Amino acid sequence: MDAGECSSSQPCASSSPDAAGGVWAKLVPADSAFPEVELAEEDAVVCSRVTPDGGGEEVAWCEIRRGGGRDASSATIRNLSSDAIIVDGRVVQQEAVDIKSGSEIVPGPQKDGHLLYTFDITGLNDQDKNNIKIVLDVENAKCSICLNLWHDVVTVAPCLHNFCNGCFSEWLRRSSANSRDKSQSAACPQCRTAVQSVGRNHFLHNIEEAILQAFSSLQRSDEEIALLESYASVKTNIVLGKQKIQSRKRRLPRSNDEANHTNHADFLCPQCGAEFGGFRCSPGAPHLPCNGCGGMMPARPDTSLGCDRAFCGAYWCSQGVNSSQHNPICDQETFKMISQRHISSVPDTVHGGNQYEKDITERCIQQSGKALQAIISEYIVKFDNKELDRSRLQLNHADAITSRTYVCNQCYSKFIDFLLYWFRVSMPRNLLPPDAANRESCWYGFMCRTQHHRPDHAKKLNHVCRPTRGNP
Repeated sequence: MDAGECSSSQPCASSSPDAAGGVWAKLVPADSAFPEVELAEEDAVVCSRVTPDGGGEEVAWCEIRRGGGRDASSATIRNLSSDAIIVDGRVVQQEAVDIKSGSEIVPGPQKDGHLLYTFDITGLNDQDKNNIKIVLDVENAKCSICLNLWHDVVTVAPCLHNFCNGCFSEWLRRSSANSRDKSQSAACPQCRTAVQSVGRNHFLHNIEEAILQAFSSLQRSDEEIALLESYASVKTNIVLGKQKIQSRKRRLPRSNDEANHTNHADFLCPQCGAEFGGFRCSPGAPHLPCNGCGGMMPARPDTSLGCDRAFCGAYWCSQGVNSSQHNPICDQETFKMISQRHISSVPDTVHGGNQYEKDITERCIQQSGKALQAIISEYIVKFDNKELDRSRLQLNHADAITSRTYVCNQCYSKFIDFLLYWFRVSMPRNLLPPDAANRESCWYGFMCRTQHHRPDHAKKLNHVCRPTRGNP
């Protein structure tokens, strides 16, 4: 871009007082007679004075973007002018270089005859040190019983796994009802360790609320919350079972029969005590806890169910085990084949939880004159025929998945999100609703993080597209 040309096709940072909000950095001129240039998130191109005798004309001469990752003290500058610029004493042509707070920038090939700017990240030195940013994967903030974000989270000891208060309270009630030894501690639903105590975790409760503020689509319905709270029984720290006084004497080794008996009692697996479906657990056989109800099932590599999570409903049904005669078995609906599932409404989590894109998709479906299930069935056929690029499918072993693959409810929602993504990108622009047809695509596409906390950005740009940032 030649000096004096200011692009109107993209936002431009300016020294005018009407600059966009969300300022994260600024360019401070060495001569206080000239105004500062404020940099906002979406105003990457800098339009400002480059010479002291330029007659007040502002030109676009560089592009400055915030540094990625966890480093909030760095940024990247790229020269947009037809001439060179100087960054920290280094002559920069068209390449991009890293800068940090305090970097000196000259918008020309030499200092004489050009302004000198100092790059300053706003508020970097004034941040409240008591506010620590915690990077947390939302998947690690979910209850392994209901597979949703924690609600009134409780932590069990000594394994320190976390669950919803209502989910664990109901698990505890069922475990006590099915336990022969009422003094025996309940097992952790996730790792089967004997639980010695459980209590509400106020620190994680604050994190739970922060996640809901950032991802409102994870909020449960009022009916679900009311049901969970009706189950909740953990009001304060509770000690479970009888605590045995540890003896200083070394314990004698147990006999094989005694060890096997204890192993079976700990696992509570129906196939440990009897043969079902032509299979019976061998002594010491490995087991998996069900992610739905917490019950145990044998870890059998010959029964590929297609999901990395273990759900006992489909397994015990295939083995002919009746839940009324044995330990609690989760509903088979939690884990079933893709082709056996039916969907009647677009999930709130579709398109990364962007409600504007969800609304557009719903209108596109309505305009097509077809039911949602009919469209999903069409794209499942395309999926089975390998007509869809699976690189965006957020499931493990994506290449091996077919319509006959067993998946849990959460994985099925991700699968629906994938199919509706391709439904949208395959739709010609002229068939989109008028308010969506004329939108430009976001550089970061479906990976954009700004769409989750900036409603205006989520509405203004199309995010159902591939990232193009950095592409020629």
